[in-house]
Amino acid sequence: MNTLEWLSQLIQFDTTSRNSNLELIEYVQSWFINYHVETRLTRDATHKKANLFATLPAHNGNKDGGILLSGHTDVVPVDGQEWNTNPFEAVQADGKIFGRGTCDMKGFLAVALALVPEFKKLKLVRPVHFALSYDEEVGCIGVPLLLEDLQKAGIKPDACIVGEPTDMHPVIAHKGIHVFRCNVYGHAAHSSLTTQGCNAIEYAAQLICYIRTLADEFKQAGPFDEHYDVPFTSVTTNMIQGGTAHNIIPAHCEFFFEFRHLAQVKPQIIIDKIHAYVCNELQPQMQKEKTGVRIAVDKIAAVPHFESSDHTAINQLVSAITGETDIRKVAYATEAGLFEQAHIPTIVCGPGNIEQAHRANEFVTIRQLEKCEAFLREVMMRF
Repeated sequence: MNTLEWLSQLIQFDTTSRNSNLELIEYVQSWFINYHVETRLTRDATHKKANLFATLPAHNGNKDGGILLSGHTDVVPVDGQEWNTNPFEAVQADGKIFGRGTCDMKGFLAVALALVPEFKKLKLVRPVHFALSYDEEVGCIGVPLLLEDLQKAGIKPDACIVGEPTDMHPVIAHKGIHVFRCNVYGHAAHSSLTTQGCNAIEYAAQLICYIRTLADEFKQAGPFDEHYDVPFTSVTTNMIQGGTAHNIIPAHCEFFFEFRHLAQVKPQIIIDKIHAYVCNELQPQMQKEKTGVRIAVDKIAAVPHFESSDHTAINQLVSAITGETDIRKVAYATEAGLFEQAHIPTIVCGPGNIEQAHRANEFVTIRQLEKCEAFLREVMMRF
């Protein structure tokens, strides 16, 4: 199958993160097996999701070292979005392919999979690996299991390309992301009897205002990195719900907040400040009003920051192929930081524009897919 055929096939699998990705994984695995390519699966605890790792060995049979082409299989929901086409059908129009995941990031996977027959014919000096992961969109949950399995198997690629959408520009860094759920447990009462209740929404609001204060401090005082479009650490509250009725003092309020930090900012410092404010100020105030009330702050996702050295072989190779020497850093997260933590030099470079990701009528241009094909062919020839 060529790239467009592969992309059409991949889009048909509804791999929204809440769903299983096994149908897609098993389809790709069977195709690898048909080409006599060795595969490995690592499954989650429910056995409803899996990572797929495949290796084209070097001509001498070596499976260690080499280059890894990596991408995630899950996509974000289409709920509430107004699509002009079926989001789980690849539709071609005006030089673009529309569908959920075309840009983020089944386009890259389609290119990589379509090139396998070509790579098989090469007399590879080093192996080529393929990694398809699960649950990247909800906190990069799958890749740690994959990396743990590779370590046990004694497989360590020399370099990795994560094919997130970058318009085929090499990206050498992104911010780290930490996401939290906060539950404020107050005490309900009739709204006319304020002294008999403890208002969960009001205390949640105080904590949200404190979080905004931290955000303003970073915006004003830094540290800064001008290579980012948002050159400072950002802190935002993004979802909230609470209350029962307009005349009942709310007993519960839940909200979600996140921060995206620069490499030089230690995330634990931010976490400690928020916990100190909760434990030393807010909770004692609440408990003066009512016993048994409390605030729980739980981390639900964390993605490490990514920062690659300009001097790594993969960075120099990609720079030579693309002809780009500009330093590019992005605020969105990828699995690249996890590969770097595993001491696998990594770069992010893939087809599509991140502005098209996660939205209705998501698309990737055919031109971008063609550029990615040419890029990966050149990587294989030079690497």
